[in-house]
Amino acid sequence: MAIQTQSFATIVSNAVTAIQGGSKQLIDMTVGSVLRAFVETAAAIVLWLQAIALQITALTRFATSNGADADSWAADYGFFRLPALAATGAVTFARFTPTAQATVPVGTTVQTADGTQKYQVVADTNQVAYSASLLAYVLGAGVTSITATVQSTLTASSGNAAAGLINTLGAAIAGVDTVTNVLTFSNGADAESDSAFRTRFVAYIASLSKATKTAIGNAILSVQLGVNYTLTENLSYASVSQLGYFYVVVDDGTGAPGAPFLLTVSNAIDAVRPVCSTFGVFAPTMLTANVAMTLTTGAGYIHGTVVAQVVAALQAYINTLPIGTALPFSRLAQIAYTTSAGVTNVTAVTLNSGTADLAATAQQVIKAGTLTIT
Repeated sequence: MAIQTQSFATIVSNAVTAIQGGSKQLIDMTVGSVLRAFVETAAAIVLWLQAIALQITALTRFATSNGADADSWAADYGFFRLPALAATGAVTFARFTPTAQATVPVGTTVQTADGTQKYQVVADTNQVAYSASLLAYVLGAGVTSITATVQSTLTASSGNAAAGLINTLGAAIAGVDTVTNVLTFSNGADAESDSAFRTRFVAYIASLSKATKTAIGNAILSVQLGVNYTLTENLSYASVSQLGYFYVVVDDGTGAPGAPFLLTVSNAIDAVRPVCSTFGVFAPTMLTANVAMTLTTGAGYIHGTVVAQVVAALQAYINTLPIGTALPFSRLAQIAYTTSAGVTNVTAVTLNSGTADLAATAQQVIKAGTLTIT
């Protein structure tokens, strides 16, 4: 039941009314009088006690707690807020003269042109150019470019970057001339919000001691932020009937999650899976969406600015499509129109050089490729 609160003026008014109603003679309650001062002092204390009561009510219920108080409340159930994530992705280091061997050590810094977003090279054994013995990525003699994995120094969504924005070396590297990110970085995320934290807690409680799809789904989503998945029962990954088996295709937001992430998901599923069942965890197959369109902008709008806004909106929409979700061709023009009032016409729209929807199976995820917006 909600607490009925009163303002300072209402408390004073009620007190004055009660005193005058219970007195047999006229009492001076004008502003500045001694008795009025006593009433206002008592009203201030009542207002303070009322605030304490409201605070206690908020803190003793998870539904009304926020921030650290919500964390403390949920921790009693072994349930914790998902932390922020640093954006990660691949960059290409290249050079003009590939005569001698060059290395890019782990810890090397790259950044955007304005220096506001910085990234550090991290070890990644999945990259063929990485050498564990050297703790570096190696450009062999005659090799003009390699791919390396980097991670944002900002643990938040502000570390995300559109394709091509990471284009500056933080410091000179002998034998390396350029760096760029071919694909968008979109897997950085802020810490879980209070509302999302509460919603996931409900799913967590509902899934306890239940070997169900809901329990498995909650285990997967609790690994980290930005996760989406599909779950297929009684079929092998090759779509052959296999009773008692299920497989999960899971993405961490990059479209190409690494082996450590897949192992973490597998361990989480194993803790809640039905007894006597077997399962597999797979990364999605990435489908690239190459979009082209021509924009006409209205008077008073800078065409280049509008184009950049549309590119960003298309990337954001495409890169957040869940696994197995198709990309409708008709949505492309709609996104362009709704992004800016300056877009007056959208023509020559193509999706992978055609005009059909881009479909995706439960094993596939669609990510933005080349966006040619003019």
